[in-house]
Amino acid sequence: MGDELIAGLSVSRETSQDLQTFTKLTKKWTRRINLVAPSTVDIIWDRHIRDSAQLLQKAPNQWQHWLDLGSGGGFPGLVIGILAPRDCRVTLVESDLRKCTFLRTVIRELELNVKVVNARIEELEVDPADVVSARALAPLGQLLDYAARSLDERGIALFPKGETHATEILSAQKAWHFEYDALPSITNPNARILRIARIRKRGSQP
Repeated sequence: MGDELIAGLSVSRETSQDLQTFTKLTKKWTRRINLVAPSTVDIIWDRHIRDSAQLLQKAPNQWQHWLDLGSGGGFPGLVIGILAPRDCRVTLVESDLRKCTFLRTVIRELELNVKVVNARIEELEVDPADVVSARALAPLGQLLDYAARSLDERGIALFPKGETHATEILSAQKAWHFEYDALPSITNPNARILRIARIRKRGSQP
């Protein structure tokens, strides 16, 4: 009754309104700080909201803590925070203080169960996460290094990647052991969402 479909997810009208509010705030703040590329401001809903929301379908059903690295303007972390059940925790990690101020403004206005950590990823100290995500942050090998230090041993990483995903996988396999699925993206036929588990450095003990 009144539910809407967003990126294959059935969401309440209230949740949809929260996403619309987030979109409006993003457009407003982008005039002052670079939250999204100027070329994507008019297509935020498809380019950023739906692209982020699809990650929730790839996550385990019973996750409790989601860690988003390099959250920037809140994609995908803040979108996940809006869509997630309120008893689940979402942690956003962002080194830019201005962007942290924006993220906290949205969290306060929408009353989300989301925490913002203003820190460099290399210096991060947080509880192990069931899911680690990062979007347009770094090459896959670097992301695996971040995830290996942040994930629960049974957790998974979700990394959206573009047309070079196959090359990045081959490069990362030189230094890392990991299991992965390359899942199709609903917003770009050439992109993939890498769902990764059992990450360990080559030469380390299983």
